[in-house]
Amino acid sequence: MAATFFGEVVRAPCRAGTEDEEEEEEEGKRETAEDREVRRQLARKREVRLFRRQTKTSLEVSLLEKYPCSKFIIAIGNNAVAFLSSFVMNSGVWEEVGCANLWNEWCRTTDTTHLSPAEAFCVFYHLKSSPSVFGSCARKNMQVTILTCRHVTDYKTSESTSSLHSPFLKALKTQNFKELPCCSLLEQPNIVHDLPAAVLSYCQVWRIPAVLYLCYTDVMKLDLITVEAFKPVLSSRSLKGLVKNIPQSTEILKKLMTTNEIQSNIYT
Repeated sequence: MAATFFGEVVRAPCRAGTEDEEEEEEEGKRETAEDREVRRQLARKREVRLFRRQTKTSLEVSLLEKYPCSKFIIAIGNNAVAFLSSFVMNSGVWEEVGCANLWNEWCRTTDTTHLSPAEAFCVFYHLKSSPSVFGSCARKNMQVTILTCRHVTDYKTSESTSSLHSPFLKALKTQNFKELPCCSLLEQPNIVHDLPAAVLSYCQVWRIPAVLYLCYTDVMKLDLITVEAFKPVLSSRSLKGLVKNIPQSTEILKKLMTTNEIQSNIYT
């Protein structure tokens, strides 16, 4: 195994384990036509699908082509989504332009047409008064901002972890991102994982200005203090013009937290 610059894990070629390779070749020879058909069907089911929930129709045209924009903001995880919903999407009129859904052995959705927002793996919106914000974007004249969280125990430092005051923000940016981040940069040997790593790697390769704001917290469920830790990002160029009423957004966030606490209580 090997890791890219941003921590996305990829497989590297290796000459070790020739016995395993020989066993796989033997299994491939014993595979029947029925086995190959089952594999093809599973591969087809695992494809990521884009469609509109309102009209229940698939999107044949790529969102990258249909909704080009200059600002693409991605929120990953409950706390990042709550921050974006309360402080950004509360300002202006946003329209859902599509959603993504997938199926695999770990995440099974029985009905891929009548999805609720909670069941969709990713929902895309754009600002109706300024369609160049959100949606998906072309590879030029565009900037990507990613928001996500990791547990504070994943943060590597020479200092004692007991001295860390979580939650706290760290930033990681691509080479073409020329702005000053809203917090200190993520130090080595820390890396990012999963979708944020994949997005940053893509942006680095295609020379797209992109920045990841990573919130380290000791509470991974929806948490008011963790959500508010993203507030410094509101001063960034990408979000600065989108937020109009921070006090009102704070009240919306508190109501969202209250609703979540009620729904999470097994005794009510």
